[in-house]
Order: sequence, then structure tokens, then C-alpha cells
Amino acid sequence: MTKALFDLSGRKALVTGGSRGIGQQIAVALADAGADIAITARSLDGLAETQASIEDSGARCVALAQDVRDVEGSSRAVEAAAAALGGLDILINNAGFENVRPSMDVDEALWDSIVDTNLKGAFFCARAAGRIMAGTGGGAMVNLCSLTSFVGIPTAVPYGASKTGLLGMTRALATEWAPQGIRVNAIAPGYFRTAMTEAFYDDQDWQSRMLAKIPQGRFGGDGDIGGVTVFLCSDAAAYVTGHCIPVDGGYLASI
Repeated sequence: MTKALFDLSGRKALVTGGSRGIGQQIAVALADAGADIAITARSLDGLAETQASIEDSGARCVALAQDVRDVEGSSRAVEAAAAALGGLDILINNAGFENVRPSMDVDEALWDSIVDTNLKGAFFCARAAGRIMAGTGGGAMVNLCSLTSFVGIPTAVPYGASKTGLLGMTRALATEWAPQGIRVNAIAPGYFRTAMTEAFYDDQDWQSRMLAKIPQGRFGGDGDIGGVTVFLCSDAAAYVTGHCIPVDGGYLASI
């Protein structure tokens, strides 16, 4: 009985930003749980590795180009994913962008690029997916928030603003869309080594300082995000909506 609650067989899932890093981990985990997967990124070329990994496991995977900053084009990509999969039950709003810069040096172009990707893009993906889910009995959405949704990080003002807004969006959509059977939750990853954060990990002093702040004494790894995502998308979380789960080795609990 308990095992069946986590089974995603027959579910149709869209993962934005599925080419690498956390998006890739999530897409593979959902496929391992039985879901059919659509993955998107701005370039189809970048999706080949994720698609091959999923298909090698025997699961179905569709790759589509999507730039979440282009509202109309992005909405069409969501619709195309649903058409290719034969429905849409799960949306993972993972596509994101960061550029660390002192706030005095942030210009309008950088602000717009970060906020349009992380917040505006996520909302309009959710809206497009929500319209589909509302007509088919509901579904589950998971937004990728951040530690910056909870704490202030110097030189990450646009990113923190976008991810804090994403947390507010998660809560608001969860309350508004609950009557349509749509659950909306979020995950706040802690420190994971990805292509976007690689520059930090090249600094051994930075690594030592960060590890000293994480009670578990390690950075996030390949198996740390997928299980939480599967839970939030499964029937095991049928009565969970409007929440954000930090996956951070105890970082937030210790400050």
C-alpha cells in the first residue's frame, strides 16, 4: 500500500531546465518512479544526455526547446509537451538563472534576465500547465526555490528577489488552485555543485566555510533532490500543498 503511493506509473511530467544539474536529477528520478517525461531547455542539443539516460532505463522521454522568458513561446512548449505525452499531470518549474554581482553593479538588463527566467517564466509555465490540469482533474507542480527564498545572500539580490517571489507564488497558487485539484509545492535546494554554481566550488576556502555551516557536513549530491520531488508529485503527498521543503543538510535549521 505505502509503496503504491509513490508510484508515478502513467503520470505525464514536464521538467523545465532538464538538460543538466538538478533538473536532470529530477527528470531521471520521476522516470524511475514510472512517469513519462518531457524535458525542455533553450537548446535541444543540451537535452541529449538527459534524454538518453531516461530512455536507457526504458522510460519514455520527449525533448523540446523552450525559453521560459518568451511567454507565448513557452506556453506553446507546455502545450506541445502535453500533446506529445498525451496529457500533463506534473510540472517541475526548474529553469533558472543566476549571475552573482554586487547590488550597486546590477543593471536593468541583468535584473530582467534573472527575474524573467526565475519568476515570470515560472508563473507563465504554471499558468499554461494549470489550464491543462484544471480540465483533466488536477495535478502536481513543484517550483525550485532556494535558500535565498528564506535568507539574504550578499551579491545575489536579483536572484534572491526572484526566488522569494517564487515562494510567494507557490503559496498563492496552492490556495487558488486547490479546488481544481492542483497541488503546488516547492523545494529549496541547499548547496549543490552544478554548472551554474561551479565557480564557487573552485574556491577551497569557500568550500570550507560553507561546509562548516551545514550540519551534515557535506554538499548536496545526486540522490538528494529526486526522492523529495517524487514524494511531492505522488499520491503520498495528496494532502500537501503550499509548502516548501528545504533540502539543505540542515543549513536553515542551524541559523
